[in-house]
Amino acid sequence: MADVHPDHAQLQADRIYLGWQYILLHADPGPPPKRPSPAEEEAVAAEPDPAEIELMRRERLQEDLLNRPVRVVRLFMLVVSALILAVAVAGYLAWPFALVALVAAGGVAGICSYALLQGDRAVKYRVLEQQARDQRQRQERDKELFHAQEEHAQRYREWQESKDRYDRQLTWYAVAVPHEIDRIDVAGGTLPGWSALVTLLGATRLYSGGHLTVLDLSEGAIAKDLIELARKGGDDPLVWVLPVDLPRLDLGATLKPEAFADVLAHVVSVSEEHRTTRDLSFDNAILERVLEVLGDNATISQVTAALRALAQVGDPRDDLRFGLITATQLERIGTLFGRGVSDRVVIERAWALESQLRKLETLGTEAVRLPPARLRVVSMDRQAGVFGNRVLGTYVATALTHILRQSPASDRPWYHTIIVAGADKLRGDVLDRLMDACETSRTGLVLTYRSLTPTVRERLGRGHAAVAFMRLGNAEDARVASEHVGTEHRLELAQLTETISDSLPGLDGGYTSTISQVDDVREEREESTADLAGDITESTEWGRTADKIAEKERVLQRSREFLVEPHQLQQLPTTSVIVTDATAHGRRVRLADANPAILTFPKTTLGELEDVREAMLALDPQAQEGDGEPPPNLGPPPPRLDWRKGRQ
Repeated sequence: MADVHPDHAQLQADRIYLGWQYILLHADPGPPPKRPSPAEEEAVAAEPDPAEIELMRRERLQEDLLNRPVRVVRLFMLVVSALILAVAVAGYLAWPFALVALVAAGGVAGICSYALLQGDRAVKYRVLEQQARDQRQRQERDKELFHAQEEHAQRYREWQESKDRYDRQLTWYAVAVPHEIDRIDVAGGTLPGWSALVTLLGATRLYSGGHLTVLDLSEGAIAKDLIELARKGGDDPLVWVLPVDLPRLDLGATLKPEAFADVLAHVVSVSEEHRTTRDLSFDNAILERVLEVLGDNATISQVTAALRALAQVGDPRDDLRFGLITATQLERIGTLFGRGVSDRVVIERAWALESQLRKLETLGTEAVRLPPARLRVVSMDRQAGVFGNRVLGTYVATALTHILRQSPASDRPWYHTIIVAGADKLRGDVLDRLMDACETSRTGLVLTYRSLTPTVRERLGRGHAAVAFMRLGNAEDARVASEHVGTEHRLELAQLTETISDSLPGLDGGYTSTISQVDDVREEREESTADLAGDITESTEWGRTADKIAEKERVLQRSREFLVEPHQLQQLPTTSVIVTDATAHGRRVRLADANPAILTFPKTTLGELEDVREAMLALDPQAQEGDGEPPPNLGPPPPRLDWRKGRQ
């Protein structure tokens, strides 16, 4: 079966990618089986058995001890025979008697010699028998060696197949949720972790032909890598840095007076957490009446001038001189509300409204025609005041909500995606309205929360939403998250995730506004031929860091398993994301790494684990369900992933 490279799977517009899951379906088979050595076997066979040598030595010693008296008798008889012969030759003994004596002595010597010969034959027979037995054992060992070599060859072939499957298997599978999911709630996380997630999610959305709007309330410039990636891909993102770029922000300029009054009422409410719906309605009524006097397309500076006149703050002649309000409008404002106690209430609210809306007075005062862009980033300057940034963030979120409410439902879910980083800085009712507007218009919505406040807990996962948990430093937040996921789940963490998380520095600097340069002559850029993997490697810090660290083989091995417990959630690596979503078969819980650079690895696939298995089983019904090999005959790789693909 062929290997699967990332280019063997297309980015799917109906999938929202949140990271990659590290799975080893085939264990390391270890070193190859040791081959039986014939030289060792022959050396062992050539060496006699020490026990047999000792046994034969003892037998021969015993035989020598038993034959010693016989040898002595034989020797004695031979000596007697020699003496008898000598005596007979000397004439001292008659030959007949000598012959009889010689026969007797010789017979005894012959009997002794025969006995000794039989003993030698017995010893030789045992030696030959031992040699034959050794020969048979040698032949048996040769047969065993032959069979062992055949078995080794079979085991080696099996080991080689296992090793090939292990070396060829995919290790990183995409973790995505279907476009039927209305929203993704991301709880917890650090700024570098959010940067990884936003870069991955935004890049895959843009490269699959979508549009993306990022409202960064984190003041951490988490979309910087995504902006560089967009430029590398051939797009010119629009970046607003508020409040500096507030004069060129025309968001909400086309809203009707009723909607504009609603937006401004919610902006004022940002400083009053315990205000009720009745209070909002009262502010909304005041603003609607003021906008009726000012007419359509009224600016914030005109609204604040009218509120100052209504609250009797300052000298209205100054506003008349600057053209913010006319004499007729000033007269009508003075008669909007009756006199008495209610007048005092109106004056107090008008004064409060004016003091808050003054921060938006420059909104849209220098609006220009902006070029089209598929990536828009609205951020808050970290040098600005905290309260002022909350006012600006609330205005952008509320204005976006009204624009979405006026837009028809898209026939392509998640074609336009909105990411709100630091959504816990918005009021609960602002979040609710934004969620409803995105769901109605079928706009994708991603909300990231630094902490699980009561407001966030009430809305976490509400509706048809997927929930993702990143590192939760607060113990109480970690406890809530573990209860939401379920402590019975055991997740596997790759060492690469921990290694890169520990090596990455924090986010430095802020955004650079592109709106201030919009008057410059902008030449038409050439069509980009760069692919997503190459752009990530060249344009992002994630790609450059992962490219260095991934050269070490050890970081691609499994690190550890852990249960979803509070103390483990407090120690999650920076880019780890626990993704939970509901399916037809129940709730899924998966651990993903949001590092966008993993896409550049040769053993990463854009297909999900379940999809790869189903495709493999469809092409090869005999395959095991747990087989991690890619499906065969996947065909040629598709064209390179072009940033401008699908641009409308």
